[in-house]
Amino acid sequence: MTTTSGVQFTGARRYVLDDELASIVNISMALEMPLLLKGEPGTGKTMLAHAIAESLGMPLTILNVKSSMKLIEALYQYDTLTRLNDSRFGDSSRDVSNIREYIRMGKIGQAFTADKRVVLLIDEIDKADTDFQDDMLDVLDQMQFDIIEVDETVQAKHRPVIIITSNAKKDLSDPFLGRCNFHHIAFPDPKMMRRIIDVHFPVIDKKLAESAIDTFYKLRDLDGIEKRPATRELINWMRALDADPDFKAADLVKGQVPFLGVLFKKSPDYERVTRLVTRRRGL
Repeated sequence: MTTTSGVQFTGARRYVLDDELASIVNISMALEMPLLLKGEPGTGKTMLAHAIAESLGMPLTILNVKSSMKLIEALYQYDTLTRLNDSRFGDSSRDVSNIREYIRMGKIGQAFTADKRVVLLIDEIDKADTDFQDDMLDVLDQMQFDIIEVDETVQAKHRPVIIITSNAKKDLSDPFLGRCNFHHIAFPDPKMMRRIIDVHFPVIDKKLAESAIDTFYKLRDLDGIEKRPATRELINWMRALDADPDFKAADLVKGQVPFLGVLFKKSPDYERVTRLVTRRRGL
């Protein structure tokens, strides 16, 4: 099994990286430990894994965790139903006596058996129960797991770069936290957000960008909002504003806020903000 020693992450084309986050990514790779990222939705946790894969030239394997998921599903699946049908109808090119023909690798299994080192993103781990979390880290520590149907051990060919995300909706176990490096990604402040917008819109009108970011934070800070818009909503909203040839930065200053449905995706939020904007020109 090969490791990630000597590899350094310095950022990617469309991901704005601060020094602290760069350091914890590189420390995690050097120590060969999973990196646990926490933060509210839209702070770039998932996109960091994409950026690392892009920067280091590695494939990205994504395990989207679901509340009902069992660890075995992330490792491998034995397709008993297909084997039964093949044995009954005899129209398959596979050898039904060979169980290995009916073993499919799950996402962790795919990362372990890949011919090239990968970035393994385990997304929203807080959806899983404690047993799943702790048993998964046992597998990631050992870099191997057993396929009991064929009495075979799968050993990782290469140690993946492991990124685990959590939206902090549920507490993680102490053993789990103790076996990861940790970083909290705070929501970007206006200065950092401007850097992010500049990366995505390098030629956008400066006044439009400044006015849009200012309006975005005022809308985001309104009381009573259930789902506050995140960075991805701002980027999409900027696209909408930039695509409207008749809309100017001065319109935002005057209190006109079009395309609110791009920012607010829940009906009560949308209706509340629409009423407030109508009543309060010049937020």
